[in-house]
Amino acid sequence: MSPSCLARTGTLLILAIGCALPAVAADWPLWGADTTRNMASPATHVPDWFDPGEFIKGSEEIDLSTTKNIKWVAKLGSQAFGNPTVAGGKVFIGTNNESPRDPRHKGDRGVIMCFEEATGKYLWQLVVPKLGAGKVSDWEFLGICSSPAVDGDRLYLVTNRCEAMCLDVQGMANGNDGPFQDEGNYMTPPPAAGAPPPTPIEAGPADADIIWRFDMREEMGVFPHNITSSSILIVGDRLYVTTSNGQDWSHVNIPAPFAPALICLDKNTGELLGEENSGISQRMLHCNWSSPCYGEANGKGMVFFGAGDGFCYAFDPVPAASEDGFNYLKEIWRFDCNPPEHRTKEDGKPFKYPDPNGPSEVIATPVFHNNKIYIAVGQDPEHGDGVGQLSCIDATGSGDLSKTGKVWADGTIRRTMSTASIADGLLYIADYAGKVHCLEADTGKEIWVHDTQSHIWGSTLYVDGKLYVGNEDGVVPILAAGREKKVLKEIEVDSPVYSTPIVANGILYIASQTHLYAIHNSGN
Repeated sequence: MSPSCLARTGTLLILAIGCALPAVAADWPLWGADTTRNMASPATHVPDWFDPGEFIKGSEEIDLSTTKNIKWVAKLGSQAFGNPTVAGGKVFIGTNNESPRDPRHKGDRGVIMCFEEATGKYLWQLVVPKLGAGKVSDWEFLGICSSPAVDGDRLYLVTNRCEAMCLDVQGMANGNDGPFQDEGNYMTPPPAAGAPPPTPIEAGPADADIIWRFDMREEMGVFPHNITSSSILIVGDRLYVTTSNGQDWSHVNIPAPFAPALICLDKNTGELLGEENSGISQRMLHCNWSSPCYGEANGKGMVFFGAGDGFCYAFDPVPAASEDGFNYLKEIWRFDCNPPEHRTKEDGKPFKYPDPNGPSEVIATPVFHNNKIYIAVGQDPEHGDGVGQLSCIDATGSGDLSKTGKVWADGTIRRTMSTASIADGLLYIADYAGKVHCLEADTGKEIWVHDTQSHIWGSTLYVDGKLYVGNEDGVVPILAAGREKKVLKEIEVDSPVYSTPIVANGILYIASQTHLYAIHNSGN
């Protein structure tokens, strides 16, 4: 992998499976483990079963004596849609404030919690007040949906207030280090209409240390739809951030049609370096929620972005100055991830979004693998099931690749928000309807399909010859990877699983809506 990619804990191995994966004993410092976003790991000795245990009577805590293969369990809020990341001996995850860790913070908030990796001990949290716009821009109780990205002693995330933010991974335990010094006021919610300003909360050692923040609403005119949700990509000293620019409550009007869907920031200062100017927001179907990935196609670095207009884009990672005085991310290519028959009816009229037979945006993250991009379309789960498509794109081209860049496409997959896992020449991906698909990565040939019998929001994780995925019924199917479909175990946890399992340093992490489980091979 190029030295310009995010530095990883441990050595990267180029395995026989043909993809760059983190070493066996490695952190999982960002969404997808590395910049290619392939949901796969070479870790071994990961258990193929566990018992999540039982609640201590009258509490929200799990009795560890009733568990099997569980190292520790941490209580989250009432909802957790983000995914954990693990780096430098710490675990980070987004949730809400419905099980408050700090009595000073009452009511709905966005929260990032930090735990000690070895023990699950709670260390500190970031608490973010809600926007005043309600459901239209900051849906109640969703918390922070961004999966934090860690680089050294800095953590990067997108808050529920449509901000890109940099934190000190130590929190306030080592002092207030950043140029940003107003954490107390930041954590304090604004007063109700006509009420006097509240007394600012005093920041303490169990609070987050904000280094800098970039308000995308204020700086870029972004209008987030329902929630700001994406995970930051780090490449060298640059951050690539999806803005979540979207429609208003009517699902017809676009309040900010000229606001960018993707921006580039300096990771050290938060300074704006560039933005896309492909006109994505003018064409978007609903919102921009996909997270970008990075790869080098024939040695040329590119940032790949699944957009709200249903196209996948490749951008030059280095912003370039233009005649109008702004810096832009130059578009290298674009690819329509919806087939023509999903865009237009037989009578020639376009489908009205969100028709179940019509086009969808991209919410899943593109995966870069062997000079190809793998990406699928989908919609907000509130829109229900519908037709979808998984596309394999030749990433080495330029221009509009909708006709010339397609390696293969699979239309049996339904709408999905899931990101692919690729290993041993096979691709695994789930769809919202609850099915896990196995296909040949090079040809798109279907190998098998497994129906989990419940909606899936998250992605599959490939590790140790197994697939892990969670569903809305709170069931975690563990499947054997490979050409023969085999269900090893189905384990029911305490609440729905909307996130994606990850593995770091030999420990499997699965977050339900309310608890984070650290799972290991205990030998029992």
